[in-house]
Amino acid sequence: MALYEFRCRECGSTFEVNRPMQQAGDPVDCPGGHSDTVKLLSTVALGGKARTAQRPAMAPAPAGGGGGCCGGGCCG
Repeated sequence: MALYEFRCRECGSTFEVNRPMQQAGDPVDCPGGHSDTVKLLSTVALGGKARTAQRPAMAPAPAGGGGGCCGGGCCG
């Protein structure tokens, strides 16, 4: 189940409807009985403390030999 926010175009009220995601776009009447409603774009708010992401340190390049099998001495 998901919570969707709607606004009535007739009376201007904003209300929420809890319904399955498959029914997200289905029409809904406002609590005042009006049928001219529109689903609002919801935003997601996450709680917590913001941190600056730190970039991981780059691994040093491997020393010696070339790349690939023949540069590594595995060719017979």
